[in-house]
Amino acid sequence: MSVLTWLMSLLMFGGSPKGDDTADIPKTIYEFKVESLDGGTIDFSEFKGKKILVVNTASKCGFTPQYAELEKLYETYKDKLVIVGFPANNFLSQEPGDNKQISEFCQKNYGVSFPMASKISVKGKNMAPIYRWLTNKDLNHYQSSSVKWNFQKYLLNEQGQLVGVFSPGTKPLSDEVVNAIKQ
Repeated sequence: MSVLTWLMSLLMFGGSPKGDDTADIPKTIYEFKVESLDGGTIDFSEFKGKKILVVNTASKCGFTPQYAELEKLYETYKDKLVIVGFPANNFLSQEPGDNKQISEFCQKNYGVSFPMASKISVKGKNMAPIYRWLTNKDLNHYQSSSVKWNFQKYLLNEQGQLVGVFSPGTKPLSDEVVNAIKQ
């Protein structure tokens, strides 16, 4: 294929030369602003100087009881850690509720006080920009990953750099997670 043909196809069909659409994705975690469950805004720039644990959540999953450990982790380390939950319905429709139902579920069953974002998609063509950043090494400069299931955890350090990815089965109060937060 000639360069001219390639450029013409790029102009006609859009996209970037690498074949991904990351040009409009923020360069740092601190540039993200997402809608919260209550319709407000979660501004990640407010978390500078703290570690951030991003978790995709679901109300009808075998890992749903992790909400309790996430809340305990948040209460224990909230002077240096913020947890942001992202409800998603990507795995076996385990988060069928709307934002109001999710908020009520989290409050009633687990007393969740950490920030909870509006329901999003964490994989596929409708993947939310923040998850595109978290899962793409070209953007996060740490590693590429795919979200395996509900309650996968992404840890960012105090400078907003991705420093850890924990599997859904890794409990929030596990030594692995707690030690990474204490570092």
